[in-house]
Amino acid sequence: MMTPRDPTLYNQDLAPIPMDRRTWGVYNYASLWVAMSVCIPTYMLASGLIAGGMNWWQAIGTILLGNLIVLVPMLLNAHAGAKYGIPFPVFVRASFGVRGANIPAVLRALVACGWFGIQSWIGGQAIFSMLKIVWPAAGNIAGGQWACFFAFWLLNIAVIWRGIETIKILEGIGAPFMLGIGLLLLWWISGKAGGLGPVLSAPSKFHSTAEFMRFFIPSLTGMVGFWATVALNIPDFTRYAKSQKAQMLGQALGLPAAMTLYSFIGVAVTSASVVLFGQAIWDPVVLLGKFNQPVVALIALVALLVATLNTNVAANVVSPSNDFSNLNPRLISFRTGGLITGVVGILMMPWKLLTSFSSYIFGWLVGYSGLLGPIAGVMIADYFLIRRARLNVDDLYRRNGAYEYQGGVNMKAVVALVSGIVVALMGLVVPPLRWLYDYAWFIGFGVSGAVYVLLMQRAEAPAWEGEG
Repeated sequence: MMTPRDPTLYNQDLAPIPMDRRTWGVYNYASLWVAMSVCIPTYMLASGLIAGGMNWWQAIGTILLGNLIVLVPMLLNAHAGAKYGIPFPVFVRASFGVRGANIPAVLRALVACGWFGIQSWIGGQAIFSMLKIVWPAAGNIAGGQWACFFAFWLLNIAVIWRGIETIKILEGIGAPFMLGIGLLLLWWISGKAGGLGPVLSAPSKFHSTAEFMRFFIPSLTGMVGFWATVALNIPDFTRYAKSQKAQMLGQALGLPAAMTLYSFIGVAVTSASVVLFGQAIWDPVVLLGKFNQPVVALIALVALLVATLNTNVAANVVSPSNDFSNLNPRLISFRTGGLITGVVGILMMPWKLLTSFSSYIFGWLVGYSGLLGPIAGVMIADYFLIRRARLNVDDLYRRNGAYEYQGGVNMKAVVALVSGIVVALMGLVVPPLRWLYDYAWFIGFGVSGAVYVLLMQRAEAPAWEGEG
C-alpha cells in the first residue's frame, strides 16, 4: 500500500502542475526574460563596468559572455520543472532529502529577499526623484523618500497577493513596452550628448592585459551571479511550460538578447553622462534627477516603475515564496511566503548594498554567487549524473521514500555544499587565494558537484534505486 503524501511536505502551491494547466509557450518565456532583464539592476550592472574603467565593447562582451554561461545551468535545472511540473524547493528534495531541502531553499530565499529589497528601494527612490522634478516642494517633506519606498513596496505586495497568473499577464504586456521606452531614452540622451559617436568613443582605462583581467574576472563572476538565483529556481516557472522545447527556446532567445540589448542602453547612457557631466554616473535615478524636464521625468518614471515591478515580482518573489512555504506547507502558503519575503527584504537594508558600483558587483553579486554556485553544482550533478533525469515524484512528497536518506537529510549533499562554499569564499580570508573568491560561482559549482558525485557513487545503498 502506497504511503500517502505527508502534509508537512505538501500543499497546493507545491503540488505538481497537471498538463492541462501548463500553458506557457515560447513567447511567455522569452517575454519573461525580456521583462526581468529590462530593469535598473541590469542597467547598473552595465554602467558599473563603465564606471570601473571598461570601454563600451568590453562591458557588453563581459555581460554577453556571463549570460551565455549562466544560460547553461539555467536550462539544465529547468528540465525537471518542465518534465515533472514541480517547483524548485520540491526538486531539490531529490538531492538534499525531503527535510534537507530546506537548507538550499532558505539560502536561495535569503538572497532573493535581498534582491527584493534592492528593487523596492530603487523603485521608491525613482518615485521620489521624479516627484521632486515634477513637484520640487516634495524634496522638503520629512520622510518623503521613505514614504515612496514603502508605497512601492506595498504595490509589489499587492501583485504578489493576486498570484502567479498576474505575473504572466504583467510579463506579456510589459516586455515590448519596456524595450520601446529604453530605446526612446537612449535616443534622447545620446542626442543631447551629440550622437552615439562621441558617446562610444571613450577608451578603456586599463593599460595592460593583466590590469584588465584583474577587473574582468570578478566582473564576469558577477555577471553569472546576477542570474545565479533564477538559475536555481527556474523550475518555479518551467513547471508551467507546454513542452521542454517551449521553455528552452524561449529562454535561449530571451535571456542573452534582452540582457545584452538593455545593457547596451545602460552602457551608452552612462557614457553619455561622461560627455554631458564630466563623470560616469552609474545610478540612473541620480542621472535622471539631473534632467529637470517634467515630460522626460514622467516617461522615465513609468518605465522605471513598470520594469522594476515586473522584475521584482517575477525574479525575487516566486522562488522565496515557494521556499518559505516549503518550510511548513500547512501554515505557509505562497501568499504568506511572499509577505515574509517583503519583510525580510526590508530587514536586509538594501540601501547599504547600493553604496557604490564596487559594493554592488564585487561585494553583493560575487559574494552570494559563492553560496548559490555550490547548490547548482549539487542539483545538476544529482539530476543528470546520478539519476539520469529520472525522479519518483510521489516520493518527493512523503517520508520514508526514495529521498528519506538519514532522517530526511542527505548528509552527502550537505557536505558537498559546505565544501563548495568554504573553498569559494576562502579568498575573502586568505589574501593569496583571492582568485578563489573572484571565481566564486565557478569554484563553488565545480567543487560541490565533484564532491557530491564522489560521495554518492561510494554510497552502499544508492537512494535512486527503484525510481522510474
